[in-house]
Amino acid sequence: MALQDVCHFRDYALPTTPLDFYMPAVECPLQCGTVKNPPPFAVSHGTTTLAFTFRGGVLAAGDTRSTCDGLVANPDSEKVAPIHSHLIGTSSGSSADCTLWKRILTRELRLYRLRHGRRVSTGGAAKLLWHMLLPFKGTDLCVATTLCGWDEGGPGIFYVCSDGTRLQGTLFSVGSGSPYAYSVLDQAVEWGMSTEEAVRVAREAVYRATHRDAYSGNCVDIYHVTSAGWTRREREDLKDEYYREHMAEVDHI
Repeated sequence: MALQDVCHFRDYALPTTPLDFYMPAVECPLQCGTVKNPPPFAVSHGTTTLAFTFRGGVLAAGDTRSTCDGLVANPDSEKVAPIHSHLIGTSSGSSADCTLWKRILTRELRLYRLRHGRRVSTGGAAKLLWHMLLPFKGTDLCVATTLCGWDEGGPGIFYVCSDGTRLQGTLFSVGSGSPYAYSVLDQAVEWGMSTEEAVRVAREAVYRATHRDAYSGNCVDIYHVTSAGWTRREREDLKDEYYREHMAEVDHI
């Protein structure tokens, strides 16, 4: 998972990265000082996450593939996960960074509820995360999340990124597969759609993105947030849909 197009994640010459093991310092023959050799592979990442509101609440979905260049590092990542009973978050960026900040945010929201006796609003959670990430703007930290929740004001979605961005909207798709997902979402998402229609659109958007984007794939996770809380659909393997579609094309020919 990642978001190199948002965070510009290229840390070849940074002295604190795990890649230092592969990049010993050498003296420049032109006497420019100590420089580092390039790594033996490119650090590329990818993901596809999405979220949108409709009359039935908020729907969030994402693929499950974590990659490092051409290597599928983990086919079972949870890029959509609960934060509390009425709030979930999607994760794009560095897997380690996203996991850490999700845990920190979860802890802070629990403390808020203990102090005030109520849940923080979706916008309040987004503002809190934004303030926590803001000091790290311009650093290696790579976190891009969409917070999807239901509070007293109804369904809400906020996009927060470690580059200092905080946006409220009704539809977001984040990651290297997002252009392909948007092509489905922009023409299919409507406020009046039923829950079944919304699930079908989200599933189709992730499927199309994973088919076109090499760094997204494996399975799709779908969460639905309503006034009663979040529910999760059973994880589906996207390769089954791929083979069903292409066998149907062969039969048609």
